[in-house]
Amino acid sequence: MTTASVLLLVEDNDDDRELTMMGLREARIANPIEFARDGQEALEYLADPARPLPAVVVLDLQLPRITGLEVLKRLREQSRTKLLPIVVLTSSNEESDRLRSYGEGANAYVRKPVAFTEFTEAVKTLGLFWLVVNQPPPRG
Repeated sequence: MTTASVLLLVEDNDDDRELTMMGLREARIANPIEFARDGQEALEYLADPARPLPAVVVLDLQLPRITGLEVLKRLREQSRTKLLPIVVLTSSNEESDRLRSYGEGANAYVRKPVAFTEFTEAVKTLGLFWLVVNQPPPRG
């Protein structure tokens, strides 16, 4: 299966989802963006063998149904998603969340800035790195 250039955004907050989209557009990221509104949707999306894996998953921690940390843990347990680049994008500034995220296999941890311009700037940087600069692991 070939690597898709899709970004999967797992975010339940409509405002944060829109701010993320604005930041990616400002960075001129043309990659398709798929959405999951909770952890269960994300797991179902990523488990579907008919869907190519995204180039990167941007994952919030505070999600309904299944938390972001649990999603991360489950994805790292599956051979299909074990090496999938996953960036945690969250409002949490808790050291324990950062430690657990990296412990469960997050590739990056980005705290959502409160200010609009800082938020969109962070997302622009994130999108450019993970979709343009980063070389993802080969898919088997």
